[in-house]
Amino acid sequence: MNARLQRAWFVVRWLIAIILGWRCGWGWGLAAAFVYPLLLLPVFAALRLINRGPLQPRWGDLLQAWLREVVATELSFGWRQPWRTEAEPDHLPAGADTGVLLVHGFSCNRAFWNRWMARLRREPGVAFIAPSLEPAFGSIDAYAETIEAAVQRLRRLTGRMPLIVCHSMGGLAVRAWWRRFGGPELPEVITLGTPHDGTLPASMSPATNAQQMRWQGEWIRALPPLPRLTAVWTPCDQLVMPASTAAPAGAAAHRIDAVGHVGLVSDARVWALFQTVLDS
Repeated sequence: MNARLQRAWFVVRWLIAIILGWRCGWGWGLAAAFVYPLLLLPVFAALRLINRGPLQPRWGDLLQAWLREVVATELSFGWRQPWRTEAEPDHLPAGADTGVLLVHGFSCNRAFWNRWMARLRREPGVAFIAPSLEPAFGSIDAYAETIEAAVQRLRRLTGRMPLIVCHSMGGLAVRAWWRRFGGPELPEVITLGTPHDGTLPASMSPATNAQQMRWQGEWIRALPPLPRLTAVWTPCDQLVMPASTAAPAGAAAHRIDAVGHVGLVSDARVWALFQTVLDS
């Protein structure tokens, strides 16, 4: 369903831009087509006020993060997720000894991980699954069964628990899975920009899963911590506020500067960290 919604939004967005450009001038049409990047600018600037002290990002980092985020967002939400959902199928080669489970975030689908899947396909002995979490705007608790099914497929193939990599809300979905299906075998989990204690912008959306991500909300405070967690975070994250919520106590936290929320998944430093954990 996420892909259909994103295709519909893509068509509506460009229809509005074309109509506005035809009637009012093509400058206005282009502004309408790229209104999201323009609206991001003041949000990134506000991070100087939201993330204070040692968390405060530099102006140069914020500008660089904004530029990278514009590109990352357009590629992900304008191309890969609407139109390339099945371009990179799950990879379950016979004889694989390592499994990787990729869990996307809010309002996304499995194509969010297309670049990772293309690279992982070239890794010898590595299997991976990237499910799409449905319903798109339902309860995060509902995603636990989808995650458990993927975990068990990878366990049957490789003989052990997969490495789980999550972006944004995906990390909370894995914590909800751990609450329901957790056992004696501990998973190794990497979260990228996950609001482990909630995030301030979540209250602006009426979606059930967004409301569950409210800053220090009742649902999120009831989630158990993950026992083996590597938490990647950035002070330039325009959707996880304050930034400290992405680096919970007890986790191995890694700060990545000059990159935004979506851009984390395409950052070379994040991929290098993932490779280190995978090799271990």
